[in-house]
Amino acid sequence: MALSQEILVVMMLLHGVMGTMINLNNNGFEDIVIAINPAITEDAKILTNIKDMVKEASNYLISATERRFYFKSVKILIPLTWTQKPEYKRVRTESYEKADIIVADPYLKSGDDPYTLQFGGCGVPGRYIHFTPTFLTNNNLRDVYGSRGRVFVHEWAHLRWGVFDEYNYDAPFYVTKEKKVEATRCSASVTGIYIFPTAPGEHRDCIFLENTQMYEPGCQFVPNKSQSTPVSIMYMQSLPSVTMFCDKNNHNIEAPNLQNKFCNYKSTWEVIMNSTDFASSSVISTPPPDPTFTLMQTRDRVVCLVLDVSGSMSGHNRITRLKEAAEVFLLQIIETGSWIGIVTFQSYATVQSGLQQIVSDNVRQNLVKFLPTTANGGTNICVGLREGFQVIRSRDGSTEGGEIVLLTDGEDSGMKACFNEVKSSGSIIHTIALGPSAAKELEMLSSMTGGLKFAAFDSLDVNGLVDVFSGISSGSGDIYHQAIQLESKSQKVDAGNSLNGTVSIDHTVGNDTFFVVTWSEPSFKPAILLMDPKGKIYNENNFAVDNTNLKTGRLKIDGTAEVKYLSFFSTKEVLSITVTSRAASLTEPPVTVKSYVSSDANAFPNPIIIYAEVSQGLLPVLGANVIATIESTTASEELELWDTGSGADIIKNDGIYSRYFTSFKANGRYSIKVHVQGRGRASRQTRQRNHVLYVPGYVENDVIKMNAPRPEASDNDTQANLGNFNRITSGGSFVMTGVPPGNTADAFPPSRITDLEVKLNDEDDFLLSWTAPGNDYDKGKAEKYEIKTSENPVELRDTFQNAISVNTSDLKPDVAGIKQSFQYKMENFTKENGTAIYFAIRASDGSNNVGEVSNIARAVVLLPPLLPTSTTPTSPSSSAHPTPANASSSAPPTATNPYTTKATSSSEAPNTKPPGVINTVTIIVIIVCIALIIICACICITICVLHKQKKVNPETLM
Repeated sequence: MALSQEILVVMMLLHGVMGTMINLNNNGFEDIVIAINPAITEDAKILTNIKDMVKEASNYLISATERRFYFKSVKILIPLTWTQKPEYKRVRTESYEKADIIVADPYLKSGDDPYTLQFGGCGVPGRYIHFTPTFLTNNNLRDVYGSRGRVFVHEWAHLRWGVFDEYNYDAPFYVTKEKKVEATRCSASVTGIYIFPTAPGEHRDCIFLENTQMYEPGCQFVPNKSQSTPVSIMYMQSLPSVTMFCDKNNHNIEAPNLQNKFCNYKSTWEVIMNSTDFASSSVISTPPPDPTFTLMQTRDRVVCLVLDVSGSMSGHNRITRLKEAAEVFLLQIIETGSWIGIVTFQSYATVQSGLQQIVSDNVRQNLVKFLPTTANGGTNICVGLREGFQVIRSRDGSTEGGEIVLLTDGEDSGMKACFNEVKSSGSIIHTIALGPSAAKELEMLSSMTGGLKFAAFDSLDVNGLVDVFSGISSGSGDIYHQAIQLESKSQKVDAGNSLNGTVSIDHTVGNDTFFVVTWSEPSFKPAILLMDPKGKIYNENNFAVDNTNLKTGRLKIDGTAEVKYLSFFSTKEVLSITVTSRAASLTEPPVTVKSYVSSDANAFPNPIIIYAEVSQGLLPVLGANVIATIESTTASEELELWDTGSGADIIKNDGIYSRYFTSFKANGRYSIKVHVQGRGRASRQTRQRNHVLYVPGYVENDVIKMNAPRPEASDNDTQANLGNFNRITSGGSFVMTGVPPGNTADAFPPSRITDLEVKLNDEDDFLLSWTAPGNDYDKGKAEKYEIKTSENPVELRDTFQNAISVNTSDLKPDVAGIKQSFQYKMENFTKENGTAIYFAIRASDGSNNVGEVSNIARAVVLLPPLLPTSTTPTSPSSSAHPTPANASSSAPPTATNPYTTKATSSSEAPNTKPPGVINTVTIIVIIVCIALIIICACICITICVLHKQKKVNPETLM
């Protein structure tokens, strides 16, 4: 029960932090946001087919969930690049970046697989669903994926309830306890045949490999179109008979799929039943209404800076830091075409600048002049917000879709008085808490409007406020025109010393590249030296210094380069450097990084999980070095994030880098900054995981109808090396409560091991391997391990302590992140073919904090020869089948005419002898024949000898 409650809590917190505003109201999901990327060409069919898809999905979902859930209302966000129409409403707080479903072209044409981006483990909701325009408009893909409504329900289960797929491309087959080779699926009652495609329209039987006791690579399971089983949606929703999720009665616990791995052999329906949605729902007795749709179109970005200039802003150099950071935002971050206004407030509010559209550098420079330089008076946040709304309203009479960047360092007991106005405004409020005394209610403004939450402090990273403003980019999805932060570094240096480093301006960026250097003493401008790879040198004379701010220099560099920087000082100073750029072209997306936290309000002793999503377009970037800096009012700590499939990271090599953070020193706000570096070994992966199964074909009326082969990216794309690159992003902030004074007690257990694997070697030893957890989740070193084994995975999951123990007295934990292995010989183990043995492990620390039970690993005893599965219900003949006359051998991935071949009649005996495989009966016959031949030979030889002895030579008498 404790685990169930934990899943429910994580589900609510993670999904809230990642931006969704979906509401479950009387069994109906409301306010689902489907956003179309601005790079998509206008096509009315996309809108029509989205509506049809959701309507079909609603009816399918109500049936699949035993009449508990349906889709009630959907908002479709139409990009600014499409034609404006009267029926399109204004976007309010919705945006592409926070959408639940996105419609976007894949970068690199490697297929149109719908998928869901999932960060967390079992029961943790996903980030978004991705559909391509081709998927939504090309009806030929129905043969591959099934109807769009059914696909949507499959992906919705990923997104909303955190379940996983019941097939596995990496392990397409497995051996059952009945000693048969079966396709990885749920349920096992889905019938079909096994074939190996040899050419378009041609195939043969799969070859069974005795050395692996499995079918050869490339073998495919082709299902029968007509099935009797109603499960499962998470395996193959395209089958007409499939209308349900697998439950505990029909779940296939033997299949090596991600659902079994991540959910410890729980069925999809068990996970859904454990969700907050299920707990708050009831069975619907009447037919649900059709979903309603609201078409909304984005507008030009309208932003008002609402800046605190109360007396407390004069301390800790805050007003100067505010000006420097806001200047970076105005000159380098805010996108061309946006509208900007500036309001300052103390006890009263003042409009410093009405809205101005960013159409030139002159407009940007002019806006900088209105930034505040002095501070005095009290703090009244509501008057500042109201004046900000007026500025936004001056654009076209509405505040809907506008943005306010609210920065304050003070408390305001009366700020709740304007909460209703904020809710009804339809504007997004991004909050920046500066210093330790900013109003505790500040983040509530962001939560109720879907805004970003940031915090910056006084005594540590002087660049913190600049990083915050650099992270406030448009949520439109147009990454080609957004500013990208490449470097952020600050350091206090002594006289004669320097701050130096290298920043890579990689080939995906290079437009509007700015170097900004700041120093703490206006009378001591440092010597600055920048040098690009071609030897071109820039010095302090190339940096422009504004007369209103003598502590900042700015340099614009054109093109792509790897720039080395060096700054010298004649006195003690604090120096910082910030580098920003934009995409180099409109044809190749830049490498980007986005950061999230598992919760923006956390109670001790729960850990925080920090995520960094590194990608190029929608493709994950692998092999990067990712460092998160977590800062509070009193301390700062660096934490390397991992993409290893261990600890907080669920899936290895998916471009999501993550780590637990537990070093809480005090209550209050914590800020996060993520630094990503690619140093020659970073590359991109060409396919996302957790996507709908690409069905190779079907057997229908004894005829094999094959779909076009699944598109695969070329080796050049798969092995693309991104070279050297730098990225910086602000990960926002979170608030801690309940941290005990001093915080000396060890309250954190080792993390759950999620990558346990086991193999049986030739010496009948079980070889277990896993990644070591830490003393505190994935940090430090655990004290000891406990390993259990069973022939029933449910026993390990539900009653781990009662299962058979493995002697681990000689096994010592290593430092977190290190790969470990353990060899175990089971006593009195009878090696019987097809026997499955399961293992699980957990770690504990020196304070008797015990971690959760790991994923459950499975080893199967395989003794050759092993019969392949009996084909159910039919098997094609082993001869190659010719391509029909109307089939094209060069058909594209979305070919309209499937290849069809005749399957063997069901009245024929099934062919269970793939080419090159000798079954048991044949072996026995051969052995008997050989034995008879040997016996006959022996008899013949004996007769010959005896006969020879009877013939005596008369001369020799012999």
